[in-house]
Amino acid sequence: MKPNFETMSTKELRAYILTHREDTEALNALFNRRSPDSEAVWFHPPQSEDELQQQFELFTSIVSQKQANKNT
Repeated sequence: MKPNFETMSTKELRAYILTHREDTEALNALFNRRSPDSEAVWFHPPQSEDELQQQFELFTSIVSQKQANKNT
């Protein structure tokens, strides 16, 4: 009997997939949890050191926001 993937946390589901690599149903359940592309932030390769710094600052602020939201 397969576990209910919908009730598993993402961490539990990842652990399950690592021990049951042939279970494509579990893998599909994990893939369905990802953020849609409309919410993704796309970065193009930086063309200068300034762009690299700007992208790095934007990236770190996005990560900080996501971690803060995760902890609330």
